[in-house]
Amino acid sequence: MSIRPVALPRSAFAQTVRVPGDKSLSHRALIFAAMASGKSQVIGGGPGADVASTRRVLTHLGVEYDGITIRSKGVDRWQSPEAPLDCGNSGTTLRLLAGALAARPFRSTLVGDASLMVRPMRRLVDPLEALGARVRLGHGGRPPVEVGARGPLRGADVEIPIASAQVRSAFELAALQAEDAASIHGPTGYRDHTERWLTAWGLGERTDDGRYRVLPGNVPAWKYDVPGDPSSAAFLWTLAAARRDAVVTTPEVSLNPGRIGFLQVLEMFGAEISAEVTSMILGDPIGSVTVRGRGLFHAEVDGELAVAALDELPLVAVLGALGEGVTRVRGAAELRAKESDRIAATVDMIRALGGGAERLDDGFVVLGTGFLEPGVVETQGDHRIAMAAAVAAIGVDGEVAIDGAEVAGISWPGFYEQVMALWS
Repeated sequence: MSIRPVALPRSAFAQTVRVPGDKSLSHRALIFAAMASGKSQVIGGGPGADVASTRRVLTHLGVEYDGITIRSKGVDRWQSPEAPLDCGNSGTTLRLLAGALAARPFRSTLVGDASLMVRPMRRLVDPLEALGARVRLGHGGRPPVEVGARGPLRGADVEIPIASAQVRSAFELAALQAEDAASIHGPTGYRDHTERWLTAWGLGERTDDGRYRVLPGNVPAWKYDVPGDPSSAAFLWTLAAARRDAVVTTPEVSLNPGRIGFLQVLEMFGAEISAEVTSMILGDPIGSVTVRGRGLFHAEVDGELAVAALDELPLVAVLGALGEGVTRVRGAAELRAKESDRIAATVDMIRALGGGAERLDDGFVVLGTGFLEPGVVETQGDHRIAMAAAVAAIGVDGEVAIDGAEVAGISWPGFYEQVMALWS
């Protein structure tokens, strides 16, 4: 479908906006609550379709939901699913639950929508099989993903070549159910929510050599207050950064170090940033962020910063097009394994709006002209492309049409209304 073209005024604004609950933390809270025995609560969880996929899959394992309350008999008493478990569009749902289910004495098959069924899953195999799990993938290392335990899982010391929070979390959820301790090591820069929570519960620890060691045990029933999602807030931060003297404040968002690399990128572009930690959830920082637009320049994003800002890189392209100079993103080949080939989709978005952009094997280059032109953006079924296109409209003197705009509901239902409300 197409939404009504977006035409945004050029005036500055100053608003405080509470963004939806963090998607990454919502997935984890639901899964940990389901692994625990007893009654847990997840307050303020993300409202999007991806989080709903995790909730739906867990109900097929015998977990009960009543609003914010989750009742489970514990992971040891999850029931064998009668049919393949449909994870929708959510790679997080599939990968994390593949780990949790890898220790169960029955076989589970995880599938998803057309987009998810072509995403790579081979990186799950070696870490889970090192623990003694059985993992089978579909053609080309893609879903369906079939997992189950050959017998009791055993401890293992695993090395992974990429900074992947999802692979690490899958390993850790399986390792919690092993007979003895296991450890994992790999590049830094990932979002370490799972490890912070396990450490807070005494179920894991970081070793002197940089490994994370999982100590098998039972996850406690818990009350989770989920903070706002910085990946959602990033779209509003970008709107402020792109308009001189515009200000957006987003209170109570996750400030996990692996989630806020984009704030560093915004500073490169010239925005004024203020961030303050105000509370914690299981050792994970939460706080308020204010972004003020001061005019746009350009940025060079690569290495650990590219990893830490991976979900926000389409917005880097938007800022680059609306700024001055040449913006380059490197070290982001992982973008090709997202809901779309996000390198190609990002470059196509900028070109569709009259901007100059070129693909690289591991990123892209964008020429800053200070403006974009009216056009039609094809989302390619990717919610972040749809949302980035709405943000790009701030630099257009005219209208932007977003074909497939409804995919924004995967992470933030009501996103377009919130964007327009900044000028109300």
